[in-house]
Amino acid sequence: MSKIEKKAPKEKIILGIDPGTNVMGYGLILVVGNKYSLIQFGVIHLKKYTTHELKLKKIFERVTGIIDEFHPDTVALEAPFYGENIQSMLKLGRAQGVAMAAALAREIPITEYAPKKVKQSVTGNGNASKEQVAEMLKTLLGIKELPKLLDATDALAVAICHHFHEGRIQSRGRNAGWKSFLEENPDRVKGN
Repeated sequence: MSKIEKKAPKEKIILGIDPGTNVMGYGLILVVGNKYSLIQFGVIHLKKYTTHELKLKKIFERVTGIIDEFHPDTVALEAPFYGENIQSMLKLGRAQGVAMAAALAREIPITEYAPKKVKQSVTGNGNASKEQVAEMLKTLLGIKELPKLLDATDALAVAICHHFHEGRIQSRGRNAGWKSFLEENPDRVKGN
């Protein structure tokens, strides 16, 4: 009788990004099977750059550098929230676009998540504060001391959110459509 060989769980690195024009957060986690652990997190300081164009250049360079150093398998970004200041939204969207371009230049797949979805995934509450998200990540990832700028933990939250939702996203890509929805959600259809 031969032994049945177990496949080793696949390792994957997820880079989470919290786009910003003054401070951009980033966080990397290692996923092995269903377990995840912290690799690194931090922020990219952009306030010192005098023009928006220089900030965008620095975002591209720094995100590319992080990608080249850690070789993530996927990048997850927090989608810009809709505020009242249209000029700020445009600048934030550009920052996100440049971070996406850095990932795409290295042929790394990207996924966006709405801020409420990220908070819901990590804390169970889509309206959680930055501090609540950070405290939950402290527990989930064994972080000893939280950073002063919570943009870094926000980025980690995006990476964790992606890990929690990745299987669902991939399965929907293969089985998209109404028939798939009915099969996956029989309790949501009237008459069943």
